[in-house]
Amino acid sequence: MEKRDGNTTDLQKSKMSEEEQLPAGWEKRVSRSTGQTYYLNLLTKESQWSIPNKPASEHPAGNGPEQVQCSHLLVKHEKSRRPSSWREGSITRSKSEAVDIIKSYREQIVAGKSSFAELAQKYSDCSSAKRGGDLGPFTRGTMQKPFEDASFALKIGELSEPIHTDSGVHIILRTL
Repeated sequence: MEKRDGNTTDLQKSKMSEEEQLPAGWEKRVSRSTGQTYYLNLLTKESQWSIPNKPASEHPAGNGPEQVQCSHLLVKHEKSRRPSSWREGSITRSKSEAVDIIKSYREQIVAGKSSFAELAQKYSDCSSAKRGGDLGPFTRGTMQKPFEDASFALKIGELSEPIHTDSGVHIILRTL
């Protein structure tokens, strides 16, 4: 039997304190179709039936890998953060020229004319070129945001479209 305290039952109090204690970034909602309570991550707009026990994040635990491993091929341009590389002391190509170059490398890889590692070793403006572009495993928060987002969105073996960062223009191959 529920104990009454004024107009509020112990069960209602329990539910109210549960709501008050929702981790940051979550909102309690009720399904229009079923009437069931669910919880909405306000950052990702993803929902779940169970009560969240951690603050909302853009990358909830269990949603995707903890770390990935990728290789990349970087073409720098005159507006890059550091417009020089192991290949060239001073890079003067335009951003659109860099995009054209990276697209041509991507086409060669997709057509099977060259391997990713071969092109990265010869032409990447990153010091990872000596490893065929291999960056080793990395976690979120390690790389520049556009690079990170693209890397974690790729499936193993998948090749990205051109990705723009402060460093230049990349194509990324997810390897693990």
